[in-house]
Amino acid sequence: MFGLIGNFGPWELALILVIVLIVVGPGKLPQVGQSVGKALQNFRKAKDEDLEELEEKKDE
Repeated sequence: MFGLIGNFGPWELALILVIVLIVVGPGKLPQVGQSVGKALQNFRKAKDEDLEELEEKKDE
C-alpha cells in the first residue's frame, strides 16, 4: 500500500487528511472513504481481469 502513496511522510499525510476534513467535513468523511474504497476495489478488479486476459492470449 505504501508504494501507492509514494514518498509522503507522516506529516504530509496528516496535512492532506486535515485538508480533506476541512473541505468535505467530518460528517461526510465516511461516505467519501466508502466511495474511495469502492473505486479502488473496482480498479483492482479491472486490473486483474486485464491480466487474466493477457495471460490467456499469451497461452494461445
